[in-house]
Amino acid sequence: MNNKAIVIGSGAGGLATAIRLSVMGLQVSVFEKNPVPGGKIGEIREKGYRFDTGPSLFTLPELVDEVTGTDKSKLSYKKLDTISRYFFHDGSVFTAPADPGQFASEIARVTGEDAERVSKYLANTERLYTVSSPVFLFSAFHRFSRLFTRNNLGVLTAMMQFSPFRTMHALNRKSFISEKTVQLFDRYATYNGSDPFRAPATLNMIAHLEHNLGAYFPEKGMYSIVETLMQVAREHGVIFHFDTRVEEILLEKGKATGVRAEGKIHPADLVVSGGDIFKTWSALLPGARSPRTVKRPRLSTSAMIFYLGVRHIHKQLDLHNIFFSGDYAGEFKALSPRGQSIPFEDPTVYIYNSSFLNESDAPPGCSNLFVMINTPYDRGEDWDKLARIARKHIFNKLGSHGIDLDPHIEFEHVATPATIEEMTLSSAGALYGNSSNSAMSAFNRHPNFSRRYKNLFFTGGSVHPGGGIPLCMASAKIVEEEVKLYLDRL
Repeated sequence: MNNKAIVIGSGAGGLATAIRLSVMGLQVSVFEKNPVPGGKIGEIREKGYRFDTGPSLFTLPELVDEVTGTDKSKLSYKKLDTISRYFFHDGSVFTAPADPGQFASEIARVTGEDAERVSKYLANTERLYTVSSPVFLFSAFHRFSRLFTRNNLGVLTAMMQFSPFRTMHALNRKSFISEKTVQLFDRYATYNGSDPFRAPATLNMIAHLEHNLGAYFPEKGMYSIVETLMQVAREHGVIFHFDTRVEEILLEKGKATGVRAEGKIHPADLVVSGGDIFKTWSALLPGARSPRTVKRPRLSTSAMIFYLGVRHIHKQLDLHNIFFSGDYAGEFKALSPRGQSIPFEDPTVYIYNSSFLNESDAPPGCSNLFVMINTPYDRGEDWDKLARIARKHIFNKLGSHGIDLDPHIEFEHVATPATIEEMTLSSAGALYGNSSNSAMSAFNRHPNFSRRYKNLFFTGGSVHPGGGIPLCMASAKIVEEEVKLYLDRL
């Protein structure tokens, strides 16, 4: 097979797609505007510290293994014994064991929740995932001929048992007696930049990935996933063009014929965009009519992240740590597009502390802390000013839990929605494309193919099935299947 494919962007979805197409026998070239691969998965190395700059939680590692192979010399990871450590507003602390039974018992001990309720809830999330994921995560269900099949109608009927028109928060309030347990499970809406007070209850299946299937840690850090994908891609003959911005996807007679990058024409038999879907249509397809989901975006939240090199080891911290807001509903009101352009005074703070497991990520006796709060996407705010305000709120909150950072900091870097957009070309710095704040969100997410241009495809976190490493891997697999269908018709 001599077909040439061009992949735009070397994020997780773009790299996995390039590998899959190359294995099919296509000649694949990847164009990346940055000097290094990764997209939202990046790293910072400074003063002996190493930081992962993007995703920090690794679930469903088998989806990466499916692309790279199971050779542990390529990507080594281990299953976590502890999922996360939760710090509640009243000072209580809950360390979540990875074992589902132990998790239920421990949350009962700390919060007074009934352990049976927790176990039943996790069993329900497993059933929901098992029923729905083959259709709604791992297939191109936007082709209605595939969605409305005899088998899938049974899936749709089964999903109605899981309250798709109830919100995550409403179902969690119904499921639990402890406000702390409700808050713990509500937070899974943030995994795709959504609001638990508006997002559909079906998103509660996200908890299944952590608590039933488990969370993992790549032993060389999250960026090693990108490095492994790069290694495998090159082994399969994929050609990379770094520091090369694609300026236009070329169209002729209803087909993509290649790209123009840095003023040069690069012909191709098919094109895959792994970049932000809104930027793809507005900037790379300027003469094309955008689909409805692109014309009326409902963007996800973004984030503000402080990367702190700290000359201290805080014994309170585990690998993943969540410091909950005392007013979760108020926090999400502030995160809405209609919220005020000021950081919420009592934000939920997430700390990723990779040196807890990988000591080489920080000098001896030190810590590399990835400190994050959720924010609205960029609406033209003065983010330098807001970062100073947010920093004060964050440090005050952590100080109330006995974590004093300021005296120990020797390296500090901050990312805001504006800088996230600059580095990753994510529209307005939104981390996940569109949010999932309605029961129809899955149907409104852009498909992995173009209905108008038969050899134009889309991968990555801003399209179906969504953001995060596992779903980017899923999008690559869907593109592979769509490309096979396209080539079979030629």
